[in-house]
Amino acid sequence: MATMMTTRQQALAPEDAQYLTFTLGGEMFAIGILHIKEILEYGHLTTVPMMPAFIRGVINLRGAVVPVVDLSARFGRPSSEVSRRSCIVIMEVEVDAGVQDVGLLVDAVSAVLEIPASEIEPAPSFGARIRADFISGMAKVNGKFVIVLNVNNVLSVDEMAQLAEAAQ
Repeated sequence: MATMMTTRQQALAPEDAQYLTFTLGGEMFAIGILHIKEILEYGHLTTVPMMPAFIRGVINLRGAVVPVVDLSARFGRPSSEVSRRSCIVIMEVEVDAGVQDVGLLVDAVSAVLEIPASEIEPAPSFGARIRADFISGMAKVNGKFVIVLNVNNVLSVDEMAQLAEAAQ
């Protein structure tokens, strides 16, 4: 029985976590694939007046209106330059009433990687050029650092709504 429990715990352990890696402003980032619904080619966005700079616009995703967040602008950097490799990563974000789809504009999607928990260090308290609460850790992949994002903080619907109200 003890062996069976250990096997089950290992199956649920974060060591087997898979992450979608992508580039943004020349840096590599990762998001757990459990939050990702789909990846779309950058297409037509409808701009919405009086939104914060990091809300690039909205898209129609099978009849649903999905806001698209420019991740670079969300990090306080200049807005992303759209290229032929630009993608919109559709995420499911937890909100009070359940789940909301939100799109992330990224420079390019790289790969889905399995990153062992032993390869992820705690977020640094200094040095990163984005808010510390946006980072859940730093992973080392092929000798390079990958910033693992805390999706619920980066895409906090409540915080983005407050920022939208402040912009009006």
